[in-house]
Amino acid sequence: PDFLGDKAAIERVIAAQPEVFNHNLETVPRLHKKVRGKAEYRRSLDLLWHVKRKAPHLTTKCGLMLGIGETIDELFNVLADLREIQCDILTLGQYLSPTLKHIPVSRFLPPSEFDSIAAKARTLGFRQVVAGPYVRSSYHADEMVAH
Repeated sequence: PDFLGDKAAIERVIAAQPEVFNHNLETVPRLHKKVRGKAEYRRSLDLLWHVKRKAPHLTTKCGLMLGIGETIDELFNVLADLREIQCDILTLGQYLSPTLKHIPVSRFLPPSEFDSIAAKARTLGFRQVVAGPYVRSSYHADEMVAH
């Protein structure tokens, strides 16, 4: 999920010269192990930071799902972490439990709350933020790259 920290694998992707290097954190550190399994929060941040250090011209992008049980403070700590490693693009969408065996939805955020969070995220310096109940990390990806 996060290349298990394998820098050689990450560098192979960088060498392919993608327009965007996307890696989703999905959630806040407190919920990360429960949601992401083998991925680790700090290792995922390090992955994105490694990409930015090795290829500063490369656009980095990250997605988070909201409504899993995160607090607003936890969310903004993650956004600060992402800006600290110079992540360029952020997507925020509503978590939807794919099956009854998965983590249940903690709450559904109204569109106005997504708008408010996105506005605050933009003040942190993300080049682009797309947020809404139906947003996924690939949401209008071609349009995000054009900016």
